[in-house]
Amino acid sequence: MTQSEFANAKSTDASMIPVIDVSGAVSGTDIQSVANAIYMAATDHGFFYISGHGIPQNIFEQAFAVSKDFFALPAASKQTVAVDTHQRGWMAQGMSHLSGAATHDLKEVFFWGAETDADDPDVQARKPMVAVNQWPSDTFPRLQKELLPYYNAVCNVARHVMAAIAVSLDQKADFFDACYEKPLARGQLVYYPSSTAEDEAEQRFGVAPHTDFGVLTLLLQDDSGGLQVQSKSGEWIEAPPIAGALVCNIGDLLARWSNNRFSSTLHRVINRSENARYSIPVFFDPHTDTVIDPLDLGVSKLTSKYEPVTAGQHISGQNKKSFSQYKT
Repeated sequence: MTQSEFANAKSTDASMIPVIDVSGAVSGTDIQSVANAIYMAATDHGFFYISGHGIPQNIFEQAFAVSKDFFALPAASKQTVAVDTHQRGWMAQGMSHLSGAATHDLKEVFFWGAETDADDPDVQARKPMVAVNQWPSDTFPRLQKELLPYYNAVCNVARHVMAAIAVSLDQKADFFDACYEKPLARGQLVYYPSSTAEDEAEQRFGVAPHTDFGVLTLLLQDDSGGLQVQSKSGEWIEAPPIAGALVCNIGDLLARWSNNRFSSTLHRVINRSENARYSIPVFFDPHTDTVIDPLDLGVSKLTSKYEPVTAGQHISGQNKKSFSQYKT
């Protein structure tokens, strides 16, 4: 592979990655139409944009602004909340090395999740992926206050999307409600510096090709571009930013839960813009003890492709393969 061929991708349009207006699901007035559109996208290659979510633009702008200011802090300030093995806090460049990648990812990340107290029963029991957040309260107190409105708004939309997904799989709209009463909803602030010729010579991506580990991802990306998705034909296509829209994709656990009716698709990021790239995904996964079993979604035992697995154990196991804080 020559340097000019590295991470090439074709431009795309709505016929390949559709834009789905989810307002009918959010309002409850027409969940079936949203379910039908999601089913078509999810059974094709697992990626779609959502519009009509109702999140005000100023919430997006505030989240991006505080993200940029956080990553601009000196490393010593960010190091006060260095990432732990609960996947909370700041992860420096060089610490993410996804399975099969030639080298580490070119990114910094700040991880957080649902606000959880130290005396929470799941924390006390050391349940996988349930932890107290590490906020930089002393060095950067704005972060928690200005980020949580975005997180709460996205989680609210995600609940409506999950209801539409339930309907699309011939279940009642409240099918997922019980396992999402206390979800593993984890957020990330991600900073990607511009890719250099040296990075590309080493085949270094912002994020190397991977599938997401959980159920559903909702992503806000800035206008830098760089997100690429592998189509069913094996070609890489661009998933460019669309103003006001969130990118959604199906993760491994939902593909498993649906017995592969839904697709968890390879995707990657390379930032070839002249500016830093920022994105803010929320991984909306069910409670850590949730059993992921295709039989619960109407699949027969004879045709089920997967044994049951718990959400927290699966995600934790995949994290341990990908991030260096687990290897020290």
